[in-house]
Amino acid sequence: MVFDTATLNRAARVLRSVSPELPADAALRRELAAQRALSGAAKQAVVRAVFAYFRWRGWLEPKDSVQRQLDAALTLQRRFDTRPESFKAETLAARAVPAWLRDEMELPPETLCAWQQEPVLWLRARPGTAVSLARELGHCREPQALPTFAQPWSALQYEGVTDLYRTDAFQRGAFEIQDLASQWVGHACAPKAGETWWDACAGEGGKTLHLSELMENKGLIWASDRSLRRLETLRQRCARASRFNVRTARWDSGERLPTRTRFDGVLVDAPCIGVGTWQRNPHARWTTRVEDVNELAEIQTRLLTHAATAVKPGGRLVYAVCTLTRRETSGVAEAFSAAHPDFVPDVSWPGKPAGIVTLWPHEWRSNGMAVAVWRRR
Repeated sequence: MVFDTATLNRAARVLRSVSPELPADAALRRELAAQRALSGAAKQAVVRAVFAYFRWRGWLEPKDSVQRQLDAALTLQRRFDTRPESFKAETLAARAVPAWLRDEMELPPETLCAWQQEPVLWLRARPGTAVSLARELGHCREPQALPTFAQPWSALQYEGVTDLYRTDAFQRGAFEIQDLASQWVGHACAPKAGETWWDACAGEGGKTLHLSELMENKGLIWASDRSLRRLETLRQRCARASRFNVRTARWDSGERLPTRTRFDGVLVDAPCIGVGTWQRNPHARWTTRVEDVNELAEIQTRLLTHAATAVKPGGRLVYAVCTLTRRETSGVAEAFSAAHPDFVPDVSWPGKPAGIVTLWPHEWRSNGMAVAVWRRR
């Protein structure tokens, strides 16, 4: 891909607009929405340039012009893509992530390298349609060596440049754009048709839709979030995907739950600092603070404790976070188990012991994720 002067200028305009109130991804959306005449490839070039800047920021000279820094970042990206061995793990640990992270989690060399790669775009097709969807969209391939769950995967890796949101397949609900790690969470929940589930922190509904799909559109799913805007987006997505077993209700994470229903399963996909997404969102590396880890670990514990009261005896409680810090993953899970002896750790991944399971970004070329599953006695 050629990064011409026009691309560098557009990317520089995005970077100049980034602020604490306007993160890089939002600034990109605003800039590209205003550039309606740009092709999909040209828009992708701007995105790649902006994110390369944040991936390689630790190597750049701040005194240079923004365009020159962008060009230097893209040169480093090309070098890394062709000769990753020329970057030592120690150098990546010192320059590619904030210094405080070393005290909060392991930093496997493979994950440090994964964070410097451009992310993979994963799709989730409707069950049994992955082959036909790949043929329709083109530029798709199926992932390899995924664990076997009760229900088959329908994941595809997309390598094209078409704006997928404008395709007929997307408009008719033939697929969702969903990272492979997030798809794993749905499989770890293992919901059955006819059951009743609660997606307690549903956001815009990516995992809610997957639960509905795995439940064959039967049974009932309550989806809650503190944001009414996100819940409205969730309802629109359910309508497009023809998912009719979902109800929505606002929940502010307090002791008063949105419904008195007792559930076969509850998913707490809790807010976190998002370390696992730093390949896809490198700007977050430089805006996240170590203080955020403490604050979010407390919020996660509170969410899990309140949501657990809605699990019926014999039901499952699933805790998921797209982060890798110890305090937000094993720290929260171990504290919950100690305080709630009526919840027994359950298996979340075939072949893995019960307890929290971590998926590192380099394992599937996906986001990093941690999942813990309990069953109520």
